[in-house]
Amino acid sequence: MARTESAMLPLGTAAPEFSLQEVVTGKTLDLQSVRGPKGLLVMFICRHCPFVKHLEKELAKLGRDYVGKGLGVIAISSNDAANYPDDAPESLAEQARQEAFTFPYLYDESQGVARAYDATCTPDFFLFDKDLKLTYRGQFDDSRPGNGIPVTGSDLRSAVDAQLVGEPVDLTQKPSLGCNVKWK
Repeated sequence: MARTESAMLPLGTAAPEFSLQEVVTGKTLDLQSVRGPKGLLVMFICRHCPFVKHLEKELAKLGRDYVGKGLGVIAISSNDAANYPDDAPESLAEQARQEAFTFPYLYDESQGVARAYDATCTPDFFLFDKDLKLTYRGQFDDSRPGNGIPVTGSDLRSAVDAQLVGEPVDLTQKPSLGCNVKWK
């Protein structure tokens, strides 16, 4: 299992624009249509990665917990589906239904969005404020497959909770760790 850290895009970076197809509905969504009045959480995930599988139930819970609180939440898969068929849009749609994701799950076939966000691993998390400036990038929590630490999402949840009540997000942020994005 390859272990790749997130690139830690500089805080304050503006959210790159995108327009991608949602895997369940087939609708095309863009940055402006998914942002919330209090910001946007962008999660780069996929279906086959053991790091994502390790926390996907908690990702679904996170989505349910923040629906209706002013934060837009989306997931994007940018993996090469030709070489990783589990990460093809049809399979991603099955994952979204199976895990009852309440957030849109987008497919980045060109991988241009992953490159624009400097996403390097799955999972990779980017939290943007109401002005779409980056306030958090890093890990979900300290749990990893096989390390025995419970999956809680504590790092990401702390950042989201602070942002939602207008407090500054803690600048001490650890990189995410996961499988590398499967580039073409």
